[in-house]
Amino acid sequence: MLARVVPPASPFAIAQVTPYPWEDDHEVNLFVGALSDELARRGHRVAVLAPSRSPALVRESRRRIRAGDLFDPDGGVSVLAVGELLPLAPARRATPPAPPLDVARTIEDALTRATLDFVHVHEPFAPSASSVALRHSRALNVGSFHAPTERVISTQVARRFVERFFGRLDARTASYEATRELMEHAFPARYRLLRPGASMPERPERPPGPVRIAFGHHEERQALRLFLRALRRLPEELDWQAVLLTSDGLPPAAIRSGLRGRVEVVAAGREHEAEVLAGADLAVAASVGQAPAPGLLVSALGAGAIPVAARLAPYEEVLEDGALGLLFEPGDVETLAAQLCRLIADEALRERLAARVAAARPALAWSTVADRAERLYAEVAARRHAPRTSGEARARLGARRLIDVDLHMHTDHSHDCATPVEALLAAARDQGLGAIAVTDHNEVSGALAAREKAAEYGVKVIVGEEVKTAHQGEVIGLFLEERIPRGLSLQETIAEIRRQDGLVYVPHPFDRMHSVPDYEHLLGVVEDVDAIEVFNPRIAIPAYNEEAVRFAAKYRIVGGAGSDSHVAQGLGSVRIRMRDFDGPEDFLASLADADIIGRPSSLYYAQVQALKFLQTRPAARRAARRRQARRETAGRNR
Repeated sequence: MLARVVPPASPFAIAQVTPYPWEDDHEVNLFVGALSDELARRGHRVAVLAPSRSPALVRESRRRIRAGDLFDPDGGVSVLAVGELLPLAPARRATPPAPPLDVARTIEDALTRATLDFVHVHEPFAPSASSVALRHSRALNVGSFHAPTERVISTQVARRFVERFFGRLDARTASYEATRELMEHAFPARYRLLRPGASMPERPERPPGPVRIAFGHHEERQALRLFLRALRRLPEELDWQAVLLTSDGLPPAAIRSGLRGRVEVVAAGREHEAEVLAGADLAVAASVGQAPAPGLLVSALGAGAIPVAARLAPYEEVLEDGALGLLFEPGDVETLAAQLCRLIADEALRERLAARVAAARPALAWSTVADRAERLYAEVAARRHAPRTSGEARARLGARRLIDVDLHMHTDHSHDCATPVEALLAAARDQGLGAIAVTDHNEVSGALAAREKAAEYGVKVIVGEEVKTAHQGEVIGLFLEERIPRGLSLQETIAEIRRQDGLVYVPHPFDRMHSVPDYEHLLGVVEDVDAIEVFNPRIAIPAYNEEAVRFAAKYRIVGGAGSDSHVAQGLGSVRIRMRDFDGPEDFLASLADADIIGRPSSLYYAQVQALKFLQTRPAARRAARRRQARRETAGRNR
């Protein structure tokens, strides 16, 4: 269940993204459109990003995106076509093709030109418009998974990549329990149920007459053949008529040859389906398991029709294990015919089931779905940090001098560094740094020693420690006094930092070449993180720094930077220009308005890594200490 979170007083700016062409009569598009309409009615600004087959709509949408005109000024839902994709045939079973380059560029423009609170992506399996949106989003991300059985199977060969990609999701939803179980098994995480709703058309008053049976076009062709075979098995004396909802209006040969006069073919898209179902007494979902369409059953319940469905997990879930309709084994034409015969012949049975369906209808309203989505958005948004710098703090700090600060470095008190404390302080002074944070691995002795000698070099020292947690990577504590032991959980390490009134600083958070907390672990402690390292020059792949920038921005966490230097030559290669500070609170307030200065390059990374390797060998460490001793002797002689 969702936590009881009060919806926000101010509206959200939301982009809903579907991978299917907007013209397609697809369950995902139905969900996106109905949810978007309801959210817009509540005052949220909503734009739908979708592929389209309309060149005119694509051209107009791109013009609006270039102008930064993402939202409808009148408060409605704005539909923006991000490009033309090849038709999907059939739409609901096909894998969306790879978006052409211009589609990806259009999506990137849309998500970077507008200020968004949420990017809500639906079926974000790559390659698709939804996966592109997830890659370029700078907002909070919600991912909804509807019925992605085939997509899950097809992505298992690249599972590790997909897991990392899905790591950008700040919340995940599943339309059905069966979908949730599948996704939790394939890509473990927390998935909340966000079931689809249905429109609630008025059921027309009909005079006594034949029982009307509706069959939707959403399912596979084999299901249609099963349904028609079941109709042929019904006794001649039964009074019934069937309506077949199709997307093309062309009746199959089986209707012409054996059921003419009793089966009506209706071309009904999303806008007409509810009306047709409202005129039906029964609705059949006969999938054999290849492409179940539980949305049809949801629509049938919303329209007041009694479902008859194959015993598939999503169908059973919608029908509450048969409480709201009748079931039959997939592919069992005899049982399907028998269930239809019962319902046609037994008016009392129809009345009992119709009463149950009527009682269940209010829970299926799209307003109920929007309530749940709105609570989810509010819950995720509530985790964003409040602004760190008040007007008072800004005025107080504004009078102080600007200094350059390096927040991440090591001395020979770390197991992988050969730089003596004095050499580090001398290098900091020579580089013009006003303050440094000494963050040795699992040790504070080097930082404490540096603080004792800091005045001699005119450099302020923040005592820190880069602590290795049990299984969730490393975290830095700043403004510490005592060593924190390695091997605690991430939460326990944070508690130890807090016990010392220190600050929680996450280093190189997404660098897979370092020991890092993964996205899920960070989400679990996001409220407790004071600052996050958004630039580390020792990271070989720039995308990892970019991911840190994105995470810090969307949760409004203060960004920091440091050289992560293990050799004196690397000190100050990246620095933060900020106002001078006294203590942790001043430091955070100043850091919130700071500028980061640095030169990222793979060449720099290679040079520093080579120096670190040479200087951490035993002979090199002894030579470094001899050189430092000679410098100190020469200094005393002067």
